[in-house]
Amino acid sequence: MKIAVLLSRVPYPLEKGDKLRAYHQIVGLSQRHEIFLIALCDSSIHPEATVKLRPFCKELYILKLTRWSEILNVCHALFKGLPFQCGYFYRRQAQRQIDRILECVRPDVLYIQMVRVAEYVKDKNIPKIIDYQDVLSKGMHRRHEQAAWYLKPFFKAEFRRLLRYEKKLLSLFDRRIIITAVDRDLIPNPAKLPINIVPNGVDFERYSYHGETKAFDLIFTGNMSYPPNIKAAEYIVNQLVPILKKHFPQLTTLICGASPSPRIVALARPDVMVTGWVDNMADYYAQSRIFLAPMQLGTGLQNKLLEAMSMRLPCVTSPLAGRPLMQSNSNSNSNSNSNNNNFIVCHSKVEYIEAITLLLTNSEKYNEIANNGCQFVRKHYNWETSNKVLAEILEEVRHEIKL
Repeated sequence: MKIAVLLSRVPYPLEKGDKLRAYHQIVGLSQRHEIFLIALCDSSIHPEATVKLRPFCKELYILKLTRWSEILNVCHALFKGLPFQCGYFYRRQAQRQIDRILECVRPDVLYIQMVRVAEYVKDKNIPKIIDYQDVLSKGMHRRHEQAAWYLKPFFKAEFRRLLRYEKKLLSLFDRRIIITAVDRDLIPNPAKLPINIVPNGVDFERYSYHGETKAFDLIFTGNMSYPPNIKAAEYIVNQLVPILKKHFPQLTTLICGASPSPRIVALARPDVMVTGWVDNMADYYAQSRIFLAPMQLGTGLQNKLLEAMSMRLPCVTSPLAGRPLMQSNSNSNSNSNSNNNNFIVCHSKVEYIEAITLLLTNSEKYNEIANNGCQFVRKHYNWETSNKVLAEILEEVRHEIKL
């Protein structure tokens, strides 16, 4: 089967969740199908990107987005009522290139990731699937609630535009997928069109227990220019660490991830290490005792939690990040996983301090959470299983549309 894949970013390096998901899906699908990858690019391309991607692609098309038309396209989106980010990623030149590619390739099915590229293909007469990934409108609403007063109008407008657009796209695609049941239930879907859950996975070959000496007590990872990660890192260093240091004077904290913003760089001090980009995140997980993710913004599944649990790090997180894990591979609203001691969910600063203190002082509880979390991830978050589900959906839509 010929599968055309359209992405808003080149899926390498894997420092963002959408890139990680796309890369592993392409790798998995390429084992039995021909992949024609079309990736937009609004910045410089990583020197190893094409080398890493070409082995899995029949053809690879990277479409550079020029900066000069960026403002014009955002303004165009404003007047058309489209989300601003759809305007940001849309270029007429790219539209012409995509049209030519699809006409030449004549794919059996078209697979796109995220609503921000839907304008390019929403009217194409090709069996097509959209991966919402997570609910961007909800993430924007959460940012609106916590934004400075002068940014609130922008976030509120984008929230409303995304909400309308996510709803509109439901009927324009033949199949719809998303990562978690939590996000699926947030999409306005009055027609009750089916939205399939296709979870993420973990690269268990890379993220496996090393048994190394621990150099850091706490670790938080992610793309450090992403606002939800910036807010979480600041909460750790400014709110939790000062209290913890009263009881654990030698406590060390690691903030690890690509593209640290000036706010993240400013957090560095003798007992707080800010790394920036690292070649192998697994090495830093292995040197750490506890993974801490007090996420207060954002949507979707936190891949960082899966990776940490896979490496036997006990995880302490927020309800926002923990709830999707509690509903793992389930269409129900059951929270049964929260009773299995796979990870610890905290609702307040006091609870975070208590949970971290417990793990640092109680080796039996530490090992229980670490072992259970590792088994939980290996059972529910496997790329091979996830990609099999995705491949079946692709085959189904191709067959149904042809009939």
